[in-house]
Amino acid sequence: MKRLIPEFGEHTPISEITTADVEAFRVRMLEEGVLAARTINKRLQQLHTMFKRAQRVHDLPGNPVAGAERQPQRRSGDFAALEPHEVEQLASSAVTPQDSAIFTVAAFTGLRLGELRGLRWGDIDWTRRVVFVRRSYTVDADGPTKSGKVRSVPLVDQAARALDALSKRERWTSDEDRVFVNDLGAHIEDSALRRRFYQALDNAGLPHIRFHDLRPTFGTIAVQAFALTDVKAFMGHADIQTTMICIHHVPQHDAADRLTRLLEDELRVHAGARRVHGPPRVYRPERGAAVFGCFLTSC
Repeated sequence: MKRLIPEFGEHTPISEITTADVEAFRVRMLEEGVLAARTINKRLQQLHTMFKRAQRVHDLPGNPVAGAERQPQRRSGDFAALEPHEVEQLASSAVTPQDSAIFTVAAFTGLRLGELRGLRWGDIDWTRRVVFVRRSYTVDADGPTKSGKVRSVPLVDQAARALDALSKRERWTSDEDRVFVNDLGAHIEDSALRRRFYQALDNAGLPHIRFHDLRPTFGTIAVQAFALTDVKAFMGHADIQTTMICIHHVPQHDAADRLTRLLEDELRVHAGARRVHGPPRVYRPERGAAVFGCFLTSC
């Protein structure tokens, strides 16, 4: 809530803050492209609670947040995955080589942002081509992953090349050093990274997606090569139903062609059977039986 004072002014009477001011605040948060719709709405709700208290304590006649619009949120399971060539476009449009690497690794390993921030060089097994996900950096400290378990993810060549290039920097390459660092060798700042992420999307001419959508990008690729149970383990999902969402987002560019070929094959087989055996014999009951059958049906 530290942002509210510079936003509305430290000495502005609360009675002078209008719904239009709150709407402008919402739009500015949206245009910055850093906060998700859910976070924006959460901040508006916090502001609503503050004004509700002001109504009780300071006899404020109304709550300006009550009439402000909320930001539409995506339904659970909605995401906009990139295709592999779009990931390459994004990486090549990144502001820095490290950003290029983190975008590539995120999309081709499925690590969460906190897990990427917590990743250390010692977590990468170059020989076995595996990344061990041991921790997640959140709230200014390393902690366990979301599931609380260590997991391993295949290190595909595309991600390995990006990491190998990054490992050739002059400093911060020991096993205990973070893979993705700021200028002081500490963890990267997430909001600054998100801003550069949106800038890279603009540079590449790609639609605005969330950074988190790079994670299911990996999922939609992996489900085409592995069993769902394997993908669930790679991504650290608690429930396989979450993993199954990735199936619905797999591109089906040739779906119509595949169905057409299947239908043509079936029709070709059926036509061949008709030529061999002649037209199917149609059963025609005697007139009396047909009438009696109709009578039974009508009873």
